[in-house]
Amino acid sequence: MLNATGLGGNANRRYRAGKLEKRNTLIAYTFLAPNFIGFFIFTLIPVAFSIALAFLNWNGGALNTITFAGLENFATLLKRFNFTRNELGVTLKNTAFFTLFTVPLSIACALLLALALNRAVCGAKVFRTIFFFPYIASLVAVCVCWSFMLMKLGPVNQMLELVGISVGKSWTQSREYAIWALIIVSVWRNAGYYMVMYLAGLQGVPAELYEAATVDGANGWHKFWKVTFPMLTPTTFFVSIMMTIYCFKIFDVVQIMTEGGPGRSTKMLVNYIYQLAFIDIKYGQASAVAMALFAIVLIITLAQFRIEKKWVNYM
Repeated sequence: MLNATGLGGNANRRYRAGKLEKRNTLIAYTFLAPNFIGFFIFTLIPVAFSIALAFLNWNGGALNTITFAGLENFATLLKRFNFTRNELGVTLKNTAFFTLFTVPLSIACALLLALALNRAVCGAKVFRTIFFFPYIASLVAVCVCWSFMLMKLGPVNQMLELVGISVGKSWTQSREYAIWALIIVSVWRNAGYYMVMYLAGLQGVPAELYEAATVDGANGWHKFWKVTFPMLTPTTFFVSIMMTIYCFKIFDVVQIMTEGGPGRSTKMLVNYIYQLAFIDIKYGQASAVAMALFAIVLIITLAQFRIEKKWVNYM
């Protein structure tokens, strides 16, 4: 009789535990549902439709027929491909140039700021906040302020004249300097954000490694190159990937400061996608360029993964 009662009690406890687990699972799904529903409606469906549009012809009208185009949209974009004449070639060249300089400069500035502010010096926390602030500031306000600063008679040109460098023109209205204005703003805005990541990485470096390096007679440079930098490899790898993606999808800074000009000197891939889709009303070709952009970023990311593995093995 006692055994039967004991078995019945265990069964009841298991039943109540299972019921409680199902209830907690249901509550968890209830909290997660809005996010998943939003992702499905506003991200997954548009992405799937964009992929489909790359193989279709449609000008966006509700009464217009959608026709199958196959690879025609891709062939049209690649026809007469040229880095100096073809629209796609020019925007790809500008984007590659922007990425080539923005990524390493952002990494270098973020790392230098982190190294300078990682020490327990007076006011370090204040300066961390100051350098991080541009990232959370209004992008429109940041771009407008920099546009004024980079004008012909702006403070940047005046400071350059003090050291013997004469620009004599507004940066954003010059074919030669406009893209450098975008690079400066992007580096200035993103360096503080990635500085925080490097600070977290620096605080995770074991102090024993520096003590061992000191015992071995290593100077400051040797400690950085043989201890600090290798230990920051995961952080540098993450920052490089995020900055590369940022550079290839840049749109807002360009649209606010130069609108892709003068001429086509600062027109990026995303600006070209915007033009095809919302100005020329060629959704199929715009989606084809978007797919090409996705493929480029994917290839670069995979290459970075491969380089990171080799770098870790080398270090």
